[in-house]
Amino acid sequence: MSFFGSKASSQNVNPQAVAQAEGELEMIMDLFQKLGSACHAKCINKAYHEPELSKGESVCIDRCVGKYFATNAKIGAKLQAQMEAGQGMGMGI
Repeated sequence: MSFFGSKASSQNVNPQAVAQAEGELEMIMDLFQKLGSACHAKCINKAYHEPELSKGESVCIDRCVGKYFATNAKIGAKLQAQMEAGQGMGMGI
C-alpha cells in the first residue's frame, strides 16, 4: 500500500516530491502558528470573561488575519520578482 492509501506500488512514489510536500506542509503549519500567536496576542483579552469571542475580538481577528495574508502575499511576490530578476541577469540565487 502506498503513502496515500492506494494499492499502487510504493516504488512509484517520488521521494523528492514527498520531501517537497513535507517542506511545504511545515511552512504552512509554521505560518498558521505565527498567525495564531500574533493575532491572539493582539486581539484577545488575557482575562477571559466569556466562553465565546466578543464582536470586537472577532472583527480584530478577521482584520489581523487579512493583513497577515496580504503582507505575506506582498513579500512572496517581491521575493519572486527578485529571484526572477537575479536569474535574468545570469545570477544563480
